Amino acid sequence: MGGGNGQKAKMAREKNLEKQKAAGKVSLKQTRKPSFMCTTSEVKCREHAEAKHPKSDVYACFPHLKK
Repeated sequence: MGGGNGQKAKMAREKNLEKQKAAGKVSLKQTRKPSFMCTTSEVKCREHAEAKHPKSDVYACFPHLKK
């Protein structure tokens, strides 16, 4: 049996990343970038930071929220 859509998308991203690495077009920072940062709402990011990282600032976990 095959995987779901999420699994297929993940495999496609990994495959494309490997192609870009081979061509020398990808930085190390880009490979470590979490994908949920772009797709998760600000409310969910704040909830996560409060629940999982109570001693840390929200902006330390999610610098893209700074405006």
